[in-house]
Amino acid sequence: MNILIVEDDIKINQFLQRGLKEAGHLSMSATDGKDAIELIENTSTLDAIVLDLMLPTISGIEVLKCIRSKGINIPVIILSAKRTVDDKIAGLQIGADDYLEKPFSFSELLARIQALVRRNAPSKVEKTELKHCGVKLDLLTRKVTRDGKTIDLQAKELALLEYFLRNPDRVLTKTMILENVYGYNFDTQTNVVDVLVHRLRSKIEECFPDKVIHTLRGLGYVLKKDE
Repeated sequence: MNILIVEDDIKINQFLQRGLKEAGHLSMSATDGKDAIELIENTSTLDAIVLDLMLPTISGIEVLKCIRSKGINIPVIILSAKRTVDDKIAGLQIGADDYLEKPFSFSELLARIQALVRRNAPSKVEKTELKHCGVKLDLLTRKVTRDGKTIDLQAKELALLEYFLRNPDRVLTKTMILENVYGYNFDTQTNVVDVLVHRLRSKIEECFPDKVIHTLRGLGYVLKKDE
């Protein structure tokens, strides 16, 4: 699953990202309502959204109103310190699929997210593979191929490739890769991302005439067709 975490408390945000990563899932994050709406509108691979209500710039309620008014039906679970029945009713009536109070158990939150995604499954075909530029990842077997040729990847290389394939033609910064592949355990000045990208690139571009992972100096990396 690919989950968007909309939470302005950095410690909670990081805790959720680490927990999802350890459970084998990808995550994206936003710390204010404006960025959340932009991410939701521009990311086609989101499976669910964890949404705080008390956010800077735009409240969680307004984020929910906005995306539902645009016909975006991604499952949303509100995670909030607001605990009254009226707060819960308001969130559910506007379009939330579930409501969990803070403080919370991560295992319960994960179980609720999984239940929402399963419940939403009949309305959409669950992807069993990701592919772009001739590179294909089977999400069930974790097998990677390019134009039919099998490519063996290590765990982190596989995680990075999946992140690229879930965000094709989108520039991914080093910070985004650090957060989504490694978590928050590294300084942003480290060259660990460059090393990992180099390793992945050498494996999926070896013996092929076209590059698929491109470096945009000062910006980051993008998976796209060679121009």
